Amino acid sequence: MIEKLITKICSNNSFLSLEVTPSLSADINQSLINELKSYDFIDAFVCTDSPLARFKPSSIISSLKLQNALSKPVICTLSMRDRNSIALCGDILGVNEFDIRLFLTLTGDPIKFGDSIESKGVFEGNSAKLSYIISELNKNRAINGKELKSKINKIYNFNVINSYSNNLFNLADRIHKKIANNDIYALFSQPIYTSESAEFLLENVEMANKIYGRDVKLVFGFFPVTSYKTAIFIKNRLKDVYIPDCYIDGLEIASSKGREYEIEKGIELSMQNLNNLKKLHNKFHFMSATKMNLVRDFFNLNIS
Repeated sequence: MIEKLITKICSNNSFLSLEVTPSLSADINQSLINELKSYDFIDAFVCTDSPLARFKPSSIISSLKLQNALSKPVICTLSMRDRNSIALCGDILGVNEFDIRLFLTLTGDPIKFGDSIESKGVFEGNSAKLSYIISELNKNRAINGKELKSKINKIYNFNVINSYSNNLFNLADRIHKKIANNDIYALFSQPIYTSESAEFLLENVEMANKIYGRDVKLVFGFFPVTSYKTAIFIKNRLKDVYIPDCYIDGLEIASSKGREYEIEKGIELSMQNLNNLKKLHNKFHFMSATKMNLVRDFFNLNIS
């Protein structure tokens, strides 16, 4: 199951993953499981790790529950925000026996974004350190350099990349560093809202692959914006994502007419964006955990 997914991601075929955020509960609701099972066109689910620093159950345990319930690969998101390298290495090693071997590694959102501001971010390192931990485990070495007593099942690592920067040279440099230094299989981008941003990422990933003799794939992040409030949040708070004024202006006007018009306008703008992105690429990650059902409207069709 895991290796079959890796083969698909690494091919030139279409790929579609769906973001899943565990609810604030000790169990995973059966209605959620039933809904996810109905998404037979999804290749993999990506379980988030307390996004925007908002408290959620363990992404590792939730990934294990989901993968067992769905019999479909789950990519577990891990960040350097909440745990040090000892804890992270131990978690990854401990869950290996249960076939949780796909990880989307990132630095993590700042605590100030979240709902647990009394907590303290660990941030022992950034996503590069987490990638290093996985690389070492694949060589049968723990974070302390000690050899493992038994060979682990291969772990597959994915990284996140910004979709925008005020300094495009810096963004290109980050792409090159990730591909040059990390044993990764794909880069998942932050949400993309313009063809220009998509083309920039594609061109630089291709260039870096040629320079370093790699074949890292790019997966476009797609997040449909269906409210003016969300569009403003992205514009003002997410500096690594660029949302054009057509979203801001269009949704502001639509919101004045009522919520139904606002949603309709958001879906219209998002669909236009998706159609433009599909002309450039065929690998997508759908990022709307609170409105997962929208994935049917946008992707329940062949995306190749």
